[in-house]
Amino acid sequence: MTPEDRKPWRETPLIESANLSKAAGCRILLKLEHLQPSGSFKSRGVGNYCLQALLNRRHASTPGTHPDNNNKKKRLHFYSSSGGNAGLACVHAARSLGCPATVVVPLSTKPMMVERLWAAGAHGVLRRGGTWREADGFLREVVMVEARGKKGCEEEEEEEEGVYVPPFDHEDVWAGNATVIEEVAAQMGGEGAPDVVVCSVGGGGLFNGIMQGIEGRAGWEKTTVLALETRGADSLAQSLERKELITLPGITSLATSLGATRVSERTFELASKGLVSGRVKSAVLTDAEAAMGCWRFADDERTLVELACGVNVALCYGGRLEKALGRPVGSEEKVVIVVCGGQNVTTSMVEGWRQEYGDLDKDVTTNGHAESVPSTVTAPK
Repeated sequence: MTPEDRKPWRETPLIESANLSKAAGCRILLKLEHLQPSGSFKSRGVGNYCLQALLNRRHASTPGTHPDNNNKKKRLHFYSSSGGNAGLACVHAARSLGCPATVVVPLSTKPMMVERLWAAGAHGVLRRGGTWREADGFLREVVMVEARGKKGCEEEEEEEEGVYVPPFDHEDVWAGNATVIEEVAAQMGGEGAPDVVVCSVGGGGLFNGIMQGIEGRAGWEKTTVLALETRGADSLAQSLERKELITLPGITSLATSLGATRVSERTFELASKGLVSGRVKSAVLTDAEAAMGCWRFADDERTLVELACGVNVALCYGGRLEKALGRPVGSEEKVVIVVCGGQNVTTSMVEGWRQEYGDLDKDVTTNGHAESVPSTVTAPK
């Protein structure tokens, strides 16, 4: 089997949600990225980066190895920094390609996620730094340097070559994420292009891929991309407001998967141009709203997602979609929400959010949208 045959991601379904459509007052279509091998869309971008790294090794004699000038085989060893999901995608991709992977996560990453990284088959998992950026610096400046020094002192028949895997800021990552739009276009068929595509933004890898996938696609000229963040992890929104790329002093949002203190330069460039043209909208919701989105989504679609994804589906409730777009939505408008998924969630967490935020929208009018959905009935009184 060649590396091309072991593509580290899969095609995911696009389904129309009756419950969320009722709540939002338009047609809500869900791109189910939580069904990726790693449980999130990261399998696309990170998986493609790992795949391309392997394919770029010319004259590979066996999967995951290549001869150097001394005719010694070198096995690739992938190194990733992540709040959790990118690291998990790296581990899954590496295993599918026959290579080891080491991950460094910040101290804010929950032990549950660390356990999942080990369970997925990580070669090593380390916790360092208060933010992703600090964890990333430790990975590149300490872990990979020490690994090179150690291997240089060892006499082994099979040596390893370390490959750094960026979680969002690389063209191969964006190209992998762009495949989500290729699939949506094919799956919508005669329906035409969606009016809106909704995605959350951490470092910007998914957003960049979506913009890349839409660019130049016939019939998609009027599609709006709605970029969502949580307050306290809103590096893109604050950059757009200040009209310069800024770095947050830290992450205060509970949505740690969105915890990049600075988006990529390409993300800021694309969003700034899109904001001027009207092609891009930026919105920021609270952690409470993201948590509400998670528990209501669990009731309405029987699906668990973490806060970084809940912020997207929260738009369907309480008129938030119209507020974010700055206009009313029509009943036949098609809104694709990328259900980016994430592994940092449990049933007990969702139940806790239900109890804490079940009455979040009790005083919000529905603008005529039907609210006869399971989550309305099960909200704590």
